[in-house]
Amino acid sequence: MGTLNWTNQPSFQARLLDSGIIHNLGWNLPPEELAHVPEHWLMYPEPDKSLHLLLGMVYVFFFMASMIGNGIVLWVFTTAKSLRTASNMFVVNLALCDFVMMLKSPIFLYNAFHYGFEMGHFGCQIFAGMGSMTGIGAGMTNAAIAYDRYTTITRPFDGKLTRTKAMFIILFIWFYTVPWTVMPMMEIWGRFAPEGFLTTCSFDYLTRTFDNRLFVGAIFTFSYVIPMSMIIYFYSQIVSKVFSHEKALREQAKKMNVESLRANQQQNAESAEMRIAKAAITICFLYVASWTPYAVESLIGAYGNQALLTPGVSMIPACACKLVACIDPYIYAISHPKFRIELQKRLPWLAIKEKDVSDTQSVATEQSAAQPQQAQT
Repeated sequence: MGTLNWTNQPSFQARLLDSGIIHNLGWNLPPEELAHVPEHWLMYPEPDKSLHLLLGMVYVFFFMASMIGNGIVLWVFTTAKSLRTASNMFVVNLALCDFVMMLKSPIFLYNAFHYGFEMGHFGCQIFAGMGSMTGIGAGMTNAAIAYDRYTTITRPFDGKLTRTKAMFIILFIWFYTVPWTVMPMMEIWGRFAPEGFLTTCSFDYLTRTFDNRLFVGAIFTFSYVIPMSMIIYFYSQIVSKVFSHEKALREQAKKMNVESLRANQQQNAESAEMRIAKAAITICFLYVASWTPYAVESLIGAYGNQALLTPGVSMIPACACKLVACIDPYIYAISHPKFRIELQKRLPWLAIKEKDVSDTQSVATEQSAAQPQQAQT
């Protein structure tokens, strides 16, 4: 029985086209399209139509959540003057990557609701190309966010990035992604191919030629290992710096026989800074959790036991990397104080309760200035 098709063993016998008999994946594709499908997937029975419909409904949710969430982030961060900082340029770039990544959803939905490789090779190239650009771009942007948090927290006086430097980093990120999209799309090195239920596409990690294995190793290093190493290094340095700073403050307070050396204003500022840092750490953790399955799958396909990669199993990483594109904007909406304030101004019906620290300080300043005048009168 090919019920869920998650762990089915491959069927090496050709399937008959009689009514009621299960066919192998790709049984109804013309030869010119069949040539682009890795032989590994053709050995498995095609999934039940209900699984296609289920994944289609999941992608509809992903698409709606990403369009709304990332759309709001792009709208608020690009229109609010208070949010036009160098650090937030990385936030906008990450939201743009997530937004564009989910723009390819209609290709998957068309394939899913037609139960197969309906958009063909051309649709596959568009789907995989957009995924490559935005996926690698999101990874490098997460590394840039980690670097920005690292310089801001460890060197608060001279470590903040300028808008010009941030723009150069963003341009570098997009140029960094171009080769890993153009080379497989043009089949200069590697190629894009359908995977799993033949409704999604990614780079070909199943063809075991020397060139393709080398390509898988290279893209694994440049799109996963490098940004992952940067993220781990910068956040480990942040944690180390925060712990040493807090330890020094406690020791100094103990010498002065006081409970804390922090003023209320400093506590508010540091609280907002730490909330932003926590949001960035959470997003980077989600990036690690969502893209690690894809990295592991590609290594297994190129160097390991390919029997582990059934069509159903291969769809799990495809869904995981889409899920993070939906969650990112809502984490910023919850954790970024100034973003919440601006969103509160634009969409008051959301009933967001966020106090504006600057307004509170200005009111306190006006009251303190008015007291001497009242005393004089």
